[in-house]
Amino acid sequence: MHELSIAHSLVEIASEAACQANAKRVEAVTLRLGALSGVVKDALLFSYDIVIEDTPLAGSRLQIEELPVVVYCPDCDVQSTLPGVQQFRCDRCGRPTAQIIQGKELEIISLEYTE
Repeated sequence: MHELSIAHSLVEIASEAACQANAKRVEAVTLRLGALSGVVKDALLFSYDIVIEDTPLAGSRLQIEELPVVVYCPDCDVQSTLPGVQQFRCDRCGRPTAQIIQGKELEIISLEYTE
């Protein structure tokens, strides 16, 4: 379960950011998680709850913004949101495309804390 090591890294990064902001208590960490990130949301949430014990983030919650896969079709010059991750085809013309615009993200986007 690589989500445990990812959760550990998230906690390290968020703890450092909280320290730099002179935060007394971290309430929430918000993360963008793309459908192609290779991370299982529920496993990451479970791992986060384990890893935050005895850290500056103890008692905080992990909020996850799930992002679908968005591809670009150079033939139609359009971006399409895929309904799943099985077929990478343009919604308009049906041609295969490998130009991924969104869906690989795994990034902390905000930290909610009290000073």
